[in-house]
Amino acid sequence: MKKLFIYITIAISAGLIIYACNKNAPDITADVPPLQPQNIDLNAGTWKTILLTRPDTFAVAAPSAVTSADYIAELNEIKGYQKSLTSAQLNTIKYWAAGGVLRWNEIMRGLVTKYNLPAYQNPDGTYPIPSAANPFAYPLFPFANPPYAARAYAYVSAAQYDALVACWYYKKLYNRAAPYANDNTIQAKVPTSTLPSYPSEAAVMAGVTAEMMKLLFPTEIANIEQKAHEQELAMMMAGAATRSDIAAGEALGRQVAEAFIARAKADNAGKAVGTPTDWKNFETVTLARGETPWYSLETPKRPPMLPLFGKVTPFLFPAATVPTLRPGPPPSTKSQTLMDAATEVYNKIKSPSRENIQHVQFWADGVGTFTPPGHWDAIAAQDFITKNFSEVRWARNYALVNMALMDAAIVCWDVKYYYFNPRPTQINPSIKTLTGIPNFPSYISGHSTFSGAAATILAHIVPDQANKYWALANQASMSRLEGGIHYKIDCDSGLVVGSKVGNYAVLRAKQDGAD
Repeated sequence: MKKLFIYITIAISAGLIIYACNKNAPDITADVPPLQPQNIDLNAGTWKTILLTRPDTFAVAAPSAVTSADYIAELNEIKGYQKSLTSAQLNTIKYWAAGGVLRWNEIMRGLVTKYNLPAYQNPDGTYPIPSAANPFAYPLFPFANPPYAARAYAYVSAAQYDALVACWYYKKLYNRAAPYANDNTIQAKVPTSTLPSYPSEAAVMAGVTAEMMKLLFPTEIANIEQKAHEQELAMMMAGAATRSDIAAGEALGRQVAEAFIARAKADNAGKAVGTPTDWKNFETVTLARGETPWYSLETPKRPPMLPLFGKVTPFLFPAATVPTLRPGPPPSTKSQTLMDAATEVYNKIKSPSRENIQHVQFWADGVGTFTPPGHWDAIAAQDFITKNFSEVRWARNYALVNMALMDAAIVCWDVKYYYFNPRPTQINPSIKTLTGIPNFPSYISGHSTFSGAAATILAHIVPDQANKYWALANQASMSRLEGGIHYKIDCDSGLVVGSKVGNYAVLRAKQDGAD
């Protein structure tokens, strides 16, 4: 019988778990107040960048004087907008006033949710693979599975961070105040600030994010560009930026994006699907070790998910570091230890408690959701909002979190395909999972690795919430045992490996000049 395993994340009452939310509705902060940072981080132009060798890698010309005819004409343009702002325009201003990093991350989570759908099989039992060269053909490109999503979040966040560091460098260099500060007849529709407006941080965000997301989600180019234009126009209507502020910012953002796009095109992700020869070789090598290999339990068997993702170039450490982070092997598939581990899984799911079911549902993060990395981004957003970070600090924090999540995916997938260990359901067919069975090997748990990495770096960024992050990480990890899809050793080892990856992000945070 042909079947397609579909994971569905079920919304959980906020009374049952603190961060319950509908993960198919990623704009979870519709009523968030406008960004009003406690510290504008004026010296952020000195912070350590990720790819740019220096913040002035891309030149930004000096702006016109505020007494020039050109600048006065730009102020008049803003006044023209403000004479007849509609309620829809005011709502758009309010939406983007919450911060570009937050809003673009929510948009990203929405796109991941939309494209996180595996292809159905062809009539001959084979499976089509999404193609970046023909993204509108079925299946649509991309299949935004967890490794792809982690990489997408990381590239967008890292590019945003470098672009905003460059932006802040030029802001301090040119020191041109916002339009509302230069003309008292212009109304500030967003909180006022002493942060210089040239180049516009909103336009930098729009430019860099649009370019990155067009690469990652090529069928969404029209929608992405529309959002970028919307963000830029909102800041003009709000009296926070002139047209020249916007033009300079957008050009800078798109130039920075090109550096990250060049990296993305050479980071081996395009080879991560592998070939039938690669897929067969994992099985052959495992059998040669005297072990039982992992097999797809789908009918017909689906190729493994991104088996060569472990070869993707990490952000936080050299590629040569990846194999050094592998834990020791799981119990032999011929051992009583593994049989006992499978029995433990069976005992967990044969009569699940209501609490366990809640955990499994909340952390399922499967098909049709924004994946575990997106789940952790949503958790981070809730706390970042309360800290009143500047836009550039928001970008820095998300870059740290998402680089850790991407590198956690790389290390986790390296481990999975190095050991090629069967899941509990393969060892004991009596196990009936409480969620879908992921189509890749068991050891180590991806959720656990993601969660260990995220909790580690978030505990550094927001130390007063460290206990909460680790409680959530442990809950996420154990939900995979409680759901019947992982042995306990998968979960425990994943948390340890994830924490090691997260510590690389902490090390970077301590050295980037922002702490």
